[in-house]
Amino acid sequence: MVGSIVHQLTDGVCPEEIEKAGLGDYYTDHGVDVYPVSAAGNPWTAAYIAAKGDPIANLQEDLAAEQKARATYEKLINLCKDDPDVLDPLRFLRQREVVHFQRFGEALRGVQDKLAEKKFYMANCSQKMCDDNK
Repeated sequence: MVGSIVHQLTDGVCPEEIEKAGLGDYYTDHGVDVYPVSAAGNPWTAAYIAAKGDPIANLQEDLAAEQKARATYEKLINLCKDDPDVLDPLRFLRQREVVHFQRFGEALRGVQDKLAEKKFYMANCSQKMCDDNK
């Protein structure tokens, strides 16, 4: 969605305006195409996705990612004070991050509760079958 907003805002902008806005380097590399980078110009990479094979660590990472995204949307909203066509989708995305954070928190509590349960192991065999397998 953010990429679509950027595309709409830059559609039809001439190279001189892009250069004046300080985006000449970006334009040189990518034209007016949307290329996922951070505000500092670092390209998106799959390394941003943290997965440890541990449900608690993974859910903690998910919680942090949602908060980071929410904070980013807050900053974008602060930069776009008067344009409802930009502000409304950004507010929607910010609220979506809040809801995702809440759902991941619920999932984390569920996993923690499940892992805290006492484990019971039962043999499902008669005594004779168990004796025969010795």
